[in-house]
Amino acid sequence: MIKIENNNKKLPIVRLCVLLIVSFFTMGCLSNNKGNSNTNHIKVPPPQDLQNLETAYFASGCFWCVEAIFEHVKGVEEAISGYAGGKKTNPTYEEVAYGKTSHAETVAVYYDPKVVSFKTLVKVFFGSHDPTTPNRQGPDKGPQYRSIAFYKTDTEKKIITEYISKLTEQEIYSSPIITEVKPHTVFYKAEEYHQDYEKKHPDNPYIKSVSIPRLKKFQQKFTELLK
Repeated sequence: MIKIENNNKKLPIVRLCVLLIVSFFTMGCLSNNKGNSNTNHIKVPPPQDLQNLETAYFASGCFWCVEAIFEHVKGVEEAISGYAGGKKTNPTYEEVAYGKTSHAETVAVYYDPKVVSFKTLVKVFFGSHDPTTPNRQGPDKGPQYRSIAFYKTDTEKKIITEYISKLTEQEIYSSPIITEVKPHTVFYKAEEYHQDYEKKHPDNPYIKSVSIPRLKKFQQKFTELLK
């Protein structure tokens, strides 16, 4: 993979090119890479105010976009960007972005089951991305952007697989659904500068041209689920 220097750190060129060719939509989920990339990505327990909530884990492209979408859903108290679906311990953003691990950019969704069900979150997941494109979501390419629905119980697995069958039977998509259905094992929180990125950086070229349009499309499609 081609690498170029940026503030003494090497990043995939597809992410750096966002700032230069955003109008052509050939960029990835760019990071400004502020701060130490080797901190705040380890597995940690949730904050005290989230410990009484249920959790769900989904990967469907750039976690900046996915985090913002779920945070607009009624019953979701928090969404945290991170990495899951791989085997390496404590993966860093650079390792995941370079394809050095098998992790996908994933969002941990903390929700109140009295307000929103896991089944509804699965509906949000499939309704807010294209589950038919392998290793790609929009302009973002690579295995770290693949579609994964994680489950913690057999009941959750059944909900996911039955929903996929329903979408397939109804021929919602012209191509086969390739979403991975995987048991949840470990979730690693991403570096702090990734958290609430869309909210904190509304003028970022990638956010303006990719994340916000994706969020607005979701909002128009699921008005009844919005906070």
